[in-house]
Amino acid sequence: MSVASDAVAARRGPLVVAGGVLAAIVVASLADAVLALVALAAGAPDDFQPLKPGSYIFLTAVGVVAGAVGWAIIRKVAKAPEALVRWLVPTAVVVSFGPDFLLFGDGGVVGVGAVLLMHVVVAAVAVFAYRKVMPLS
Repeated sequence: MSVASDAVAARRGPLVVAGGVLAAIVVASLADAVLALVALAAGAPDDFQPLKPGSYIFLTAVGVVAGAVGWAIIRKVAKAPEALVRWLVPTAVVVSFGPDFLLFGDGGVVGVGAVLLMHVVVAAVAVFAYRKVMPLS
């Protein structure tokens, strides 16, 4: 296989990319639901808003779509996209933790811990999907 055909093989159509992003949103939201239920059963406050489906599904969708846009930009402009993604994704996840630490008064350790874990799960699901529908190589 030539270099040109390798590049063509790595390209996916917009419907495939959109489907992959949508699948990531659905899978990550389902995982978030499980984490929310476990956290509530473990003693997180029932009224802790980030553990409500309307909250975490919306924020999961925003995060996955924003991540997909960033991933697409990195694919196009980075000279070494794999290396960039390898440090950028964990950094973005850690930065996303920041606002959640302000919620300890409302959600306690269990609630906030679940929300922090949700960030990690969403990132892992999203990166898996991006690698399938928008390969870096």
